[in-house]
Amino acid sequence: MGLRPDTLIVVILLTLLTALGPITTDLYLPALPAIQEFFHTDVPTVQLTLSVYMVVFGLCQIFYGPLSDRFGRKPIILVGTLIYLFGSVVCVLAPKIEILIAGRILQALGGCAGVILARTMVRDIYGQSHSARILSYMGTAMALAPALGPIIGGYLTIIYGWQASFVILAVFGGICVLGIIFILQETNQYKDPHAIHPRQTLRNFMTLLHDRSYTGYLLIITFSYSGLFAFISGSAFVFIKILGLSADQYGYCFTTAVVGYMIGTQIGGRIVGTIGIVRIAGIGALTCAIAGISMLIMAIIPVVHVAAVLAPMVLYMTGLGMTFPTSLAGLIGPFPKMVGAASSLTGFIQNSFAAFVGLMVAHSFNMTQLPMAIGICLMGVGAWASYRLLIHKSTP
Repeated sequence: MGLRPDTLIVVILLTLLTALGPITTDLYLPALPAIQEFFHTDVPTVQLTLSVYMVVFGLCQIFYGPLSDRFGRKPIILVGTLIYLFGSVVCVLAPKIEILIAGRILQALGGCAGVILARTMVRDIYGQSHSARILSYMGTAMALAPALGPIIGGYLTIIYGWQASFVILAVFGGICVLGIIFILQETNQYKDPHAIHPRQTLRNFMTLLHDRSYTGYLLIITFSYSGLFAFISGSAFVFIKILGLSADQYGYCFTTAVVGYMIGTQIGGRIVGTIGIVRIAGIGALTCAIAGISMLIMAIIPVVHVAAVLAPMVLYMTGLGMTFPTSLAGLIGPFPKMVGAASSLTGFIQNSFAAFVGLMVAHSFNMTQLPMAIGICLMGVGAWASYRLLIHKSTP
């Protein structure tokens, strides 16, 4: 059962599955201060609902790719999304912060299957040459989730309380489950019976890491994405606690930053056929570095104003929108028989490092925007350095 894999409705479903990651993070961001007050806990403990989610999200991806290479994409993505749905219900009913964190672990355990395997299925369907364009357009549509998420989450928190965001996530998960059952077809044409053998998995991972191009794009993705997570981890407290915005006003600020990402993905999707993946990745990484340095300068002066945080972040997100989809296509494209392994290893490293960065930002919070700005600056510069040292130098 299912439709032809290259139809628009399948692309929409894959976009929804990819959006599980950002929507699960961004919808409840405005509720973080409310969650802190509800459970009578401190900022680092509340931040565990983010950082633990990201750690599990990254760790589990390393298993889903090989499993999908062995058994196929559809059954694995279905099981994962069912786990996500159950975790969302646990979050809604959580009576204490520890149960909420447990629910977030289940959301990460299941949700990462949709995120990693949806991108893998794009590579299965469209190949390397067209997957960059499709991933860029998917990125634009997917950005609607974090664009609208904080606004919706802010109003939900004000009107109904912090639990309302998790009710919406449970409904979203249920819709994805139905879509997988009735719309999605299997796309893995190269099932590998040895893919889940530990030695074969390790051999595949080592093959990837010894490839200069793969490593370069991996580091660009990891650093640039971790800059975003530094913002996700610290922005609610910076905008609400320091700058005095309400939860719904914070949602609009976050959405403004996401518009930058949408602009970047549109630019990348339109010109990738003209200037190529390598140059777009480089331009995007340089943009992230310039934006991060600008934000750090504003924080050091200091300029305590919404624009001093938001304007550089819009620029950073524009760079991320250019470099992330194109780097992902450049990373998995050369490995058609190891797409699942390549996607899994990338997701594992990317999300684990992002979780670490988020933890550092949370534990360094000192009622200024400086810790967040330092994290974003270091990640932007790291992305640019990775491009210059590993991608640019190896390109003829």
